[in-house]
Amino acid sequence: MFQIHQFLDRFAMGLTVAVVALALTDRGMDLFQISLLFGVYSITTMTMELPFGGLADNIGRKPVFLAAVVASLISLALFLSAHDFHILVLSFAFIGFGRALRSGTLDAWFVETFKANAPNVDVQPALAKAQWANAMGLAVGAVLGGILPDAFGSLVQGHGFSIYDVSYAASFAVMVGVLIYTMLVIAEKPRPLNLGALKQGFASVPSVITQASRLALKHPTLSLLLMALVLLLMATNPVEVIWPTYAKPMLDEGYANTAIGALTACYFFSIAFGASLSPYISKIFKRRHAVTLAAIFACLAAVQVALAMQGGIGEFIAVFIVYSIMLGASETPASSILHSCVDDRQRSTMLSLRSLIQQLGAALGLVLVGAMAEVYSTPAAWVFGHRGDHNRCACDAHRGTAKIDGNHARHRSNWAQGGP
Repeated sequence: MFQIHQFLDRFAMGLTVAVVALALTDRGMDLFQISLLFGVYSITTMTMELPFGGLADNIGRKPVFLAAVVASLISLALFLSAHDFHILVLSFAFIGFGRALRSGTLDAWFVETFKANAPNVDVQPALAKAQWANAMGLAVGAVLGGILPDAFGSLVQGHGFSIYDVSYAASFAVMVGVLIYTMLVIAEKPRPLNLGALKQGFASVPSVITQASRLALKHPTLSLLLMALVLLLMATNPVEVIWPTYAKPMLDEGYANTAIGALTACYFFSIAFGASLSPYISKIFKRRHAVTLAAIFACLAAVQVALAMQGGIGEFIAVFIVYSIMLGASETPASSILHSCVDDRQRSTMLSLRSLIQQLGAALGLVLVGAMAEVYSTPAAWVFGHRGDHNRCACDAHRGTAKIDGNHARHRSNWAQGGP
């Protein structure tokens, strides 16, 4: 039941993820405006995720998730009805709002329900199946979201719609199905509405940021890691957003959107494959996570430059898949470093700060690189992002190698004791 729910929710998102940049271009947006819109999404998510973090614990997971679905429906409706930049800004703000509300809601519900019904059964295999359903939903949605404009776009163009509106309309229909499915299938005991919880959530944001910042400043290792992650997102997020507009001119117009959808699905699978390779890459570097991370950052820098230099679709696909694998491989060593440097009582605070600054890095990178792409070219902007950010974050990660690996050795016993 939960797997089906997760598949449908991610399937609805996947229908638009492959074509969003192309749909915005078709609506007359330039690369700088597209970057600004994604920046609005990142900033909205960043500012709302912390105050809404504990809301589901207080008023219930189901109502918060339903609110997130409603926010997604409003965003899709605004997108379908608008060609004006300011309305699109509102649409992307609602996407970020929905993302902040969604964060961890039904995952927590599933773990609690599973443990209540099967207290002595390991929940990990069930969570793995749910994650598989997430990935498959995104991948299948991305493929279908690319096929729909090529298959039915000509039919709707005659009525004054964009060919990409087909994918967005399909996403809206599936999201309505998710709303109904959640209301009927997800069972949760109602909790009293506590408006004070939301007020407290906003009031606690400055305190959470202050505590996390002090913790990071006290640990130079964490400061270096967080700086590296911000710079990484500044460099890589513009590639992840803009690449469809760069790749589409290389494709035949008759199947371009279908190919973009298929390549988006490859992107998701490649990231998952890269994550699975991460333990083996770490073994090569003798489980020195900082060295592993620095090596991956250096490889990402080289591959990003290579990606910007590709003029043929075959070479672009090959390099893009390698790039996606490297992105997936970078997540585990970064998380290992962070978790080895903090105690249990500090973990949630530090994860909140990490999410906050990564969203900030993504927003800044999109605005800066998007402006450069519009003035010069997309390849020039990608190379600029690599030179300005990747080299520095690889250097920062390498500078903290000895200190990080020392921390890792000190905390290694926690693993044996069942700790983080």
